[in-house]
Amino acid sequence: METTEDYLIVFIKIFGTLGLLIYGMKMMSDALQKMTGPQLRHILGRMTTNRVTGMFTGMLVTCAVQSSSATTVMTVSFVSAGLLSLSQAISVIMGANIGTTLTAWIMSLGYNVDLTNVVFPAFFVGMVFIYRKRYRNLGNFIFGIAFLFLSLVMLSAQGRELDLEHNESVVRFFASFDTDSYLTIIIFLTIGTFITCVVQSSAAVMAITIMLCSTGVLPIHLGIALVMGENIGTTATANLAALGANTEARRAALAHLLFNVTGVIWVLIVFYPFVDMVCSLSGYDPTIGGQVERLPIVLAMFHTCFNVCNTLLLIGFISQLERLVRWMLPMKSENQKEGFRMRYIGSGLMQTPELSLLAAQKETHYFASRVVEMFGKVENLLQTDEKDFDNLYEQISHEEDISDRTELEIANFLGQLSQDHLSDETKQKIRSILREISELESISDSCYKLARNIRRLHDSHLHLTEPLLQNVHKMMQLTTTALLQMQKVVKGYASSPNSREEIASDRRNRKDLKNTYCIENDINALRNRLKSENIAAFNHHEYDYTLGTIYIDIIMECEKLGDYVVNVVQARLVKK
Repeated sequence: METTEDYLIVFIKIFGTLGLLIYGMKMMSDALQKMTGPQLRHILGRMTTNRVTGMFTGMLVTCAVQSSSATTVMTVSFVSAGLLSLSQAISVIMGANIGTTLTAWIMSLGYNVDLTNVVFPAFFVGMVFIYRKRYRNLGNFIFGIAFLFLSLVMLSAQGRELDLEHNESVVRFFASFDTDSYLTIIIFLTIGTFITCVVQSSAAVMAITIMLCSTGVLPIHLGIALVMGENIGTTATANLAALGANTEARRAALAHLLFNVTGVIWVLIVFYPFVDMVCSLSGYDPTIGGQVERLPIVLAMFHTCFNVCNTLLLIGFISQLERLVRWMLPMKSENQKEGFRMRYIGSGLMQTPELSLLAAQKETHYFASRVVEMFGKVENLLQTDEKDFDNLYEQISHEEDISDRTELEIANFLGQLSQDHLSDETKQKIRSILREISELESISDSCYKLARNIRRLHDSHLHLTEPLLQNVHKMMQLTTTALLQMQKVVKGYASSPNSREEIASDRRNRKDLKNTYCIENDINALRNRLKSENIAAFNHHEYDYTLGTIYIDIIMECEKLGDYVVNVVQARLVKK
């Protein structure tokens, strides 16, 4: 290599190869998550309070999806959805840090073994599977891993083409850094952190580090400092994803950062003895020249030793770490909370269709809960005195606005999800949720109409007679029963792992449908009776026409609300 133009061409090839590497990693990770999505949900969702079990779960899941960021963001999203406690999430994150070391070993293999003869047949096999719908995800996985190894082979070739070990200026530049100085180690640690935060891929930075060390120009101590920086930089993904999430999710992401920073601090204290131990385990002597072929193994070994030792040291302090992040991120009080924000979606946590669908279901359940609370406020409006009437009515009006926005947010979220390659079952679930949120918004509209009718009574200075008031309360009690039944159904049941539980789930569904229809029949029967009684009472001039009109409007709106409840239950339980 002699000219600047030649170097420019090689650097362009290197950047393109890194892009291919990142794409291959993402393609492989996404395909694995899609293939194992339901299983991953069950594994994480059924996590016990045992910190050791949590650690092994995080390790195995990360080894499966080949992305600690994916596992961490997945864990943060589960904390956000209330499926994992903070302490459980911390143990999973610790295990994820161990699981991600497998990536470094795969890369060291790619540098030390010529996989060209395997890569190209893998592309052909992957393409065959991609064009078969049933095996599309398997094909994407094979394609992704083929891209990964091809990019490693290309990166190794580009490193040799650079011929940096014979470039005096580059050799002098790296030789100018004193590897025995802690300042130098901290500088390279900072560089590794910054680059990883920018490119959002620790795998890409690891590949660059391996390439530089393999050429012999980057001393192993500086390469290890870059790897330490990558461990801090990789936490940026989860922290960025959790910015718009709830407090518990942000705490889980912060715990990930503190865990890795703590590890880097204690390793820095014993840096040189620790590196010597890793080199000894790898069969590498830094005092002897050559041996560059063993440097990728040294880096992978350090990455493994660092994360394993850090986890073993800190796994006993999960409770203390949990208390620390709770102190650093206190829960907001009611008067500090924002007026409107989705609870489980819209926070950048979308990963696989399985997890995204779970978030949408959780958000729909929360939507249903708010609608039930809204109807409770409508009931209270009938009994509220003059002093608090306007305030409660404004709350109901505000809830109706929130319901409109909630329906739109969930629908937009599901619209984004629909752009992915989805199974027929997932598409059906999306259609069901879209119908549910539409009917829930209609329930909210009915609540607001009921509040407006009560407002008409209030503004007209009319009062329901005692018999009419009792009838309204009977109708509202039946409506509340229907809403609570609907809320139970929308909350749903965990996906059944075996056929016996699936049968039990079907039986519960049939029972819930029957209960819903029975309540609706009671509402209809009461509506018909009260309607007939109202006509007779009006003919006998028992009360004012305006009062009777508003009274029957309230009864009819409650019956209409009951119809929407049935529609929600059918959307959730009736299989098309």
